Amino acid sequence: QVQLVESGGGLVQAGGSLRLTCAYSGRTFSNYAMGWFRQAPGKEREFVAAIRWSGGRTYYADSVKGRFTITRDSTKNTVYLQMNSLKPEDTAVYYCNAVEPLNKRPIYDDWGQGTQVTVTS
Repeated sequence: QVQLVESGGGLVQAGGSLRLTCAYSGRTFSNYAMGWFRQAPGKEREFVAAIRWSGGRTYYADSVKGRFTITRDSTKNTVYLQMNSLKPEDTAVYYCNAVEPLNKRPIYDDWGQGTQVTVTS
């Protein structure tokens, strides 16, 4: 069973910043990249960013490139998402999961509770 706990969301004005944290456990994640997804009201969950454990290569959705940065701390089983220059369209619930970065799909069916990010204009 996978345990994924996201935190760090909040309410912020456009142009502001937030740092999200994902703590994970329960399965082997080191064979996969770790990533962030988000789901806005009325929309499907979408890929945001991913980072490989080996080598640290990163992947980003076009909509967040240059604004978001994903990092990881394998000693703490934690992944972070630094979000800068936030826009109202970034408003969503953010989730983490293991991910296959080549197709941007989550590996596990289990999801955490997510963390709400709300950006006001």
